[in-house]
Parts: sequence; C-alpha cells; structure tokens
Amino acid sequence: MTPSLSRRELLAGAAATTALALTAAPARARSARPNRPLPKSPADKVTLGKTGIQVSLVGMGTGSIGSGQASNQTRLGVKEFTRVVRHAIDHGVCFFDVADQYGSHVYLREALKGVPRDQYVIQTKTHATNAADAKSHIERYRLELGVDYIDTLLLHCMQKSGWPADNQGSMEYLMKAKDQKLIRAHGTSCHGMDPLHTSAKNPFVEVDLARINPEGLIMDDKKPDEVASVLEEMHNAGKGVVGMKILGEGRITTPERKDASLRYVLGLGSVDAFIIGFESTDQIDDILARTEKALASLRG
Repeated sequence: MTPSLSRRELLAGAAATTALALTAAPARARSARPNRPLPKSPADKVTLGKTGIQVSLVGMGTGSIGSGQASNQTRLGVKEFTRVVRHAIDHGVCFFDVADQYGSHVYLREALKGVPRDQYVIQTKTHATNAADAKSHIERYRLELGVDYIDTLLLHCMQKSGWPADNQGSMEYLMKAKDQKLIRAHGTSCHGMDPLHTSAKNPFVEVDLARINPEGLIMDDKKPDEVASVLEEMHNAGKGVVGMKILGEGRITTPERKDASLRYVLGLGSVDAFIIGFESTDQIDDILARTEKALASLRG
C-alpha cells in the first residue's frame, strides 16, 4: 500500500483536481478486456484498489428504490431481509452496501447477528457536508449497525464538479476518522459525469461507487464507454471501483440482457466488485450462476 497523504495535502489537492475535472475531455474507453486476472467465481475475494479491503466480487445492495429511510429491501421486513442476507452469506457473498437514506442499517445489524465481524464488509454513505454532522453520522451509524468500525464510508450522491469545496468539513473529519480506525476507507458515489471526473482525480476518493451497464440505463452518461473511460482512470490511479446499476435498477430483465451486462462489466477490467439489489434468494442464485458463467466465457 502507498503511504497515506496528510489531510492538508488531500484537501489542498481538492481545489486543483476540481479545476482539472472541469476542463477534462472524456476519453473513449478501450476495447473491453480484463487488465488483470479474472476471479474464478462470484464469491472470490477481490481488493478494492489500494485500500487493502477485500470483498466478494458480487455484493448485496440494500437501496433498490431507496429514499426516505426505506427501500425494496427494508420493505421485505426484518425476517425476510435476514433470510436473504443469510442466503447471500451462505453462498460466499460478504460485501453489503447500505445507507442512512435507505434505512437499512438496523436491518443489516439484525441480519448479521452472530456472524464474526471479520467475515463481512460494510459500505455505507453520508450526506454530511461539515465535520460536526459527519462525526455525528459515524457515531450513529456504528450504533445502528452494531459495529466498532465501518469499512468504507462514502459521500453520498455527489452531483457537482465542485463537491470537494462543498464537503471540505466532512472530508476532513472522514480522514480523521480513518486515522482513528473508525472507518477503513473513504470516497464518493456520484450522480453525473462532472462529479465523476472530479472523483477520478481527487486523492480523497479511495473508493467510488459508480453506475455502469452496457445499455446506459440510470447512469451518469447514456454512453457507457464514456463512463467506462473514467472508471478506467480511477482504477489506474489505484482507487477501488464498485459497480452498481448493473441491471439498470431492474430494467434489464431478460436472461440475454443480464448475461450481456455481466460480461460487459466484468470484461472492463476496471471494476473491482459490483453490488446487486437482491430482493430474494432466487435472485441471488440466478445472478451468482450467471456471473460464474460470464467469468467462464471471458476466460475462454
């Protein structure tokens, strides 16, 4: 792992990288091909960039149609939510994406009761823009999740290229929280190409949660290759890239389109892992089987 930059160095670099992002011309993505060995199975562990955090290739999201402290996953109820999570764990899925906005923290806490802490990875998100709120959020999130530390904590739904200036206080606290081992890595999720370009260049971003599929559905750009080119830039800079909206938030429904999307994302070589908003055990079985088939086809 590379030495950590100081908080002052990271924040000083934020303004410069924002200016660069505003003028950066989007590059075309290269032909889809892996630039590192492919995992052998969807449960294989992969490392998120240079963070040292290892997750299963396929993770479980909990924010399908998520807003106002609810999502399709929480609407299952605690009992069924727990059954889906436990089925995922039994099949090697150890990466769980939650958020305050989804109301899924306490649901995941209940579902993971009795599972050793080192057997799962939690990614969550904050809308805090200042240090006081970020501190309050981390304290509350740890209580809601029933954990001493959070693996990855992201600034949620960045929509402007200048997000570092708007979030300087929260960024500074998240870096402090990492020093205190309350979180293991920090980063962003983005809605829009301008903030995505900024995240690719900003050293604060160690992990990015990015929307990617070959059909341009619910993505930062309707041209998948434009998004893929930025994800490749992130990957080459040593950032962890986690894909989402692989199935276009449920709009990619036919077997052929699901398989094509999985092959596309896995074939980019720049997406470390991806999350799917599983709502049933059957969906888990289906996607894990399709992912294994896609991996086999890419290996030839």
